[in-house]
Amino acid sequence: MRVTNNMLVMDFMNDYNKNLERLQKDQNMLSTGEKVSKPSDDPVAVASILRIKTEIARNNAYTKNTDDAKSWLSLTDTALGQIGDMLQNARELAVQGSNGTLTQSDMQNLAAQVDQLKQQIIQVGNTQYNGRYIFAGYKTDTKPFNDIDNSYAGDDGAIKFEVGAGGNTIQVNVTGDKVFDVSAGSSQLLDVMDKLSDKLKSGDNQAVSNIIGDIDNQLQNILSIRADAGAKANRVDLTANRLSDDNYNFTALLSKNQDADIAQVITNLKMDDNVYRASLASGAMIIQPSLVDFLR
Repeated sequence: MRVTNNMLVMDFMNDYNKNLERLQKDQNMLSTGEKVSKPSDDPVAVASILRIKTEIARNNAYTKNTDDAKSWLSLTDTALGQIGDMLQNARELAVQGSNGTLTQSDMQNLAAQVDQLKQQIIQVGNTQYNGRYIFAGYKTDTKPFNDIDNSYAGDDGAIKFEVGAGGNTIQVNVTGDKVFDVSAGSSQLLDVMDKLSDKLKSGDNQAVSNIIGDIDNQLQNILSIRADAGAKANRVDLTANRLSDDNYNFTALLSKNQDADIAQVITNLKMDDNVYRASLASGAMIIQPSLVDFLR
């Protein structure tokens, strides 16, 4: 086979371009820190990277939901604690009012304090989280309680956040009908406060004494609901810890599949640069003047 000068030049250019492509790939890996910049570099690795990134994105969404759930449950626990404290104060006032030695003026003063406690309980019952009423069920844009009557304007809708794959959800809300013991459309908790106030105003210390048991029942209801909310908060904490561990593992796996070994890249870059320079030097010898250059 006759070897022409043009064939030598073409072979050299092909080899030269290959060397230049390797050098460019090394430079891209060094500048981006990633060993895969396009699917053709490593189709298998790219597919794995995409799957891992999808898992990380999903995991981040679950993490955000657990953060919201923790905030919601924390606010719920605080509100329930405040209601419990105010009921305890009402009980102490009832114990004082059951004392037959108090004057009518004393009983009126106790009744005024009970009325204030009721207003504070209603205010706590209308607690909002991020613009949503936490005790209103699904009707988060509706104020569940008012100071006109003892009715409940919310519903019994359970608000659930997805915190894991496979439909793993957790209910974050406690509905006001349970907290305020709503029966026949009226809050028994608020009715007890009204009854206590009325009996104090009328000076009926025996009736006031009888109401103490009703207050104890409402206190027990609040404690039970608060314990349930606390158990949910513990579950959310455990879920958040698991998601954090998963996120760490996914990130480590992504780094293993995607990140370049910088030390190895620098070594390869130096070697490929030497090869590139050598190809330039050899090209200078291959592309010599042809016979035509001497026929002048």
